[in-house]
Amino acid sequence: MRKMFTTQLAGLFKRILDKTDFEIEDSARLLAQALVGEGSIYIKGFKEMEGVVLEALEGEEKLDNAFAFQNIDDLTIADRVLVISRYSDDIEAVALANALIEKGIPFVAISGDKKTGENSLVELADFHINTQVVKPMLPNMDGTRVGFPSLIAALYIYHSLKFTMDEILEDYL
Repeated sequence: MRKMFTTQLAGLFKRILDKTDFEIEDSARLLAQALVGEGSIYIKGFKEMEGVVLEALEGEEKLDNAFAFQNIDDLTIADRVLVISRYSDDIEAVALANALIEKGIPFVAISGDKKTGENSLVELADFHINTQVVKPMLPNMDGTRVGFPSLIAALYIYHSLKFTMDEILEDYL
C-alpha cells in the first residue's frame, strides 16, 4: 500500500507541476505585490490546511511579511490573502472569499476543484491553484478508497509559490 501511495503522490506532484504552471506564476506575482509594496500577506487555512499556515509562519524557511489571517477589518488594499481549503466549495472559505471581494482585497486560493460552479473559490479567487485532490487515491479490497493527501498537495503548492515569489523578488530587488 505504501509503495502504491508513493507512486500516486509522485504522479500527483507531476500533475500539479504540469497543470498549474501559469497559475503558480501569476499567483506568486500577485502575492509578491504585497511584499514590494506597503502590504502584507495574510494566510488562512481551513481545517487540516492550517498546516500550510504553520509552515509559512513557523517553518524553517518562513514567508517574509506574512501573518495568520485574523480579521478582515485589519486588511488594506495593499495586502494580499492566501486562502487554502480542502475543496473549492468549502462554505467558510467561500464566505471569506466573498468578504475579500467586497472589500477589494486580492487573493489566491488553493483547493481541490470540485467543479461546482459559481459559488466556488475557482470562480471567486483572483487566481486558483487546484490541488488535484478531490477523492482518495487508493482502492481498498472492499471497493472503498483511502489516501487523501490534500495537505501534502497544498504544501507542495505553497513551496512552489514561495520559490517563485523568491525568484520574482530577487529579480525585482
